[in-house]
Amino acid sequence: MSAYRTIVVGTDGSDSSLKAVDKAASLASDAGAKLVIACAYYPADPKDIEAAQDTLREDAYQITGSAPTFEILRTARERAHAAGATDIVERAVVGAPVDSLLALIDEVEADLLVIGNRGLNTLTGRLLGSVPSDAARKSTSDVLIVHTVR
Repeated sequence: MSAYRTIVVGTDGSDSSLKAVDKAASLASDAGAKLVIACAYYPADPKDIEAAQDTLREDAYQITGSAPTFEILRTARERAHAAGATDIVERAVVGAPVDSLLALIDEVEADLLVIGNRGLNTLTGRLLGSVPSDAARKSTSDVLIVHTVR
């Protein structure tokens, strides 16, 4: 039996984060673990939505609610399934990425957090912190930082 029973992976829909999803799905498949795919978002302010709807007109449906979040999760689920994961849960979580992922880890009692390395070796990441470094420093579970960007 594997040490990992529940794996959480964060995605924002970027190529980098989807590579992390692929790795997490492969690990979940090998371990027979549950894979929880998470996407953090902030709810849109109604005033901002109205202004965008005036500008976008018939394409305004793209910015209402959390539609982009659920599209990101659907795409990530398809990739995870293609990589062999079978027990997949999608979670849209409200808030900042690191805080949301850490709260989710505690909620689902995850054994492993998988994230991409985007931002880890950038000047901004060094000065302000990055999702991978902050998550690794604060997580109560094991963390796998997948080398997704060079």
